[in-house]
Amino acid sequence: MNKAEVIASVAGDLNSAEQSLDAAIAQTTTLIQSMIGARTALTLSPIAGAASQAKAMEAVAALATAREALVGCHQELAKDHRRLGYGVYASGILNKPVESSTNVELAPAARLRAV
Repeated sequence: MNKAEVIASVAGDLNSAEQSLDAAIAQTTTLIQSMIGARTALTLSPIAGAASQAKAMEAVAALATAREALVGCHQELAKDHRRLGYGVYASGILNKPVESSTNVELAPAARLRAV
């Protein structure tokens, strides 16, 4: 493997880990919503299932902490990447708009002016 392939592999794994955590957070919050809906549908007291619901909320908090750590990992990897002089590599889905020409003249109404 050359350097670009190794870097792309790590970037892909990082992107996959970030997506997995996001999916886990979404699924766990769906579980909590389902638990609340089931309790309501069964006309149970808010006390019923409170302990299990609290545990699920603890899981969301733990997942949020894990996500924060992973974002920090991403930032540190980016710093290492620049520090080692490997340039810019991107992996994963980048939802960026298609760039148009950079020499586009703005219409007079689109320009800022002092008042």
